[in-house]
Amino acid sequence: MTHIRIAKKTPSGLSLDVDFPLARGVTALYGPAGGGKSLLLESVAGFVQPDSGRILLDDAILFDAAARVAVPPRRRSIGYVFQGLALVPHMTLERNVAFAAHRWPRLERHRRVAEMLERFELSEAGGLLPARASAAQKLRCAVARALIGEPKLLLLEDAGVDEPLLARIREGFQNPILLVTDDLDLCAAAGELILLEAGRIVERGPARALLDRPQSVEAVRLLGIPNLFEGTIAALDPGRNSSRLDFGAFSLSGPYLPGHFRGDRVSIAVRPDALRVHAGKAAAGENLVAAALIRVWERARWVRMEFSGGIFADLSREEYLRQKDNQDWRIEFPSESLLVL
Repeated sequence: MTHIRIAKKTPSGLSLDVDFPLARGVTALYGPAGGGKSLLLESVAGFVQPDSGRILLDDAILFDAAARVAVPPRRRSIGYVFQGLALVPHMTLERNVAFAAHRWPRLERHRRVAEMLERFELSEAGGLLPARASAAQKLRCAVARALIGEPKLLLLEDAGVDEPLLARIREGFQNPILLVTDDLDLCAAAGELILLEAGRIVERGPARALLDRPQSVEAVRLLGIPNLFEGTIAALDPGRNSSRLDFGAFSLSGPYLPGHFRGDRVSIAVRPDALRVHAGKAAAGENLVAAALIRVWERARWVRMEFSGGIFADLSREEYLRQKDNQDWRIEFPSESLLVL
């Protein structure tokens, strides 16, 4: 069992207070800068001592404030890839990897280093000093160095890890990985996702489910979903499994909301790519909202459109080009896409 329950107050005013189990596979930590992600990793690694709590790694106690147990970092069997990578500048990439394999006998050390260099495509670059290596080579070297000692836990700070590299790590490493990232696409590739803000866990759960259907206003804001509206329940119909939600400038039909009453205040969130955009005259159906186009943001493969009322819709470039000359707009809110919070 691996479980992290710690609290730590810093001079800067941040108060970290988290409690969660850590399963095998990748757990992504996502949240704003200064929210406690790096402090959490440093506490688990043993570089920072929490004020209270307990850290278990594979049933071994690494830290217990009540029992005054604090295992030194070098004895925690944890690999750490720092944001700045922390490679030794006067050592080649190969020697940086070998430096972390000192506990093995010489022949075994050479074998393991050679395997790591090949696994992370560093065989030809192993003789380079970090200053002459590419950013990708340095990152792969830092990962290889962290893994060569066969740690029971791998900590990956926000160092530029992408999906292919994460997949390569997972091919030969079955123990838990705690990953700090600001890339939501990379979060989607994780098994678990933790949203962290101001030192506390806002929401935690299976990554894909949390990204698709966050359960709180705070989580919606952290995930950057721009369509967030506060309104009132105007009607509830359990027989038809429906509700009517009033947002002042517009109203929408939604699913029935058990445990709520007419007049209750609720918030809804809708992903921009879930909205459908129509020319006004051609629009038909329910949950259509008339809106004026305010501005357009071009992206590499899609377009974000901002409409009056704080409505944002994402379209493919082909769909946008087909409709861009519209003078009258209707935005469709599919009822199944409404996240009622």
